[in-house]
Amino acid sequence: MSEQQREVIQTPKPRSHWGVIAAVVIAAFLIGFVPMWLTARDNAADRDAALTRLRRSEISTLISSAVVDARRGEYETARQEISTFFTRITAEEDKGDNGFMTAEQRNGIKPLLANRDTLITLLAQRDPASADRLTDLYVAYAQVVPPAAEPAKLPAR
Repeated sequence: MSEQQREVIQTPKPRSHWGVIAAVVIAAFLIGFVPMWLTARDNAADRDAALTRLRRSEISTLISSAVVDARRGEYETARQEISTFFTRITAEEDKGDNGFMTAEQRNGIKPLLANRDTLITLLAQRDPASADRLTDLYVAYAQVVPPAAEPAKLPAR
């Protein structure tokens, strides 16, 4: 046989199954990961809504507690609570659309913030008139920012 006639016959090498195994592992990972990611995203949205309701509730509780404490003659405690109320409500106002207040509520809250220093000074001086001023502030706040509606009940898991 001449050299030209000789053909080298190559037999196929056994294929490595590593590529197929890797593809199966990745597919299995994605089949488990995607539903978990979707659930986590939904839970994060629920968590954010709950935190917003909590902030709103905490702020309302601060002003309510300040009214009660001032009526009981605990002016220093009332002063601290109303100071925290003003700080938190200002922070919510500064958040803009990312806070729990609408644009209309943010505009309505501005006149209430104007009385901050006067009210804190009255409480620091232990003036009994501060309790009435706090009550008026509470009523005005409740009109501008009504309590949040309760969320729908979640089904049992």
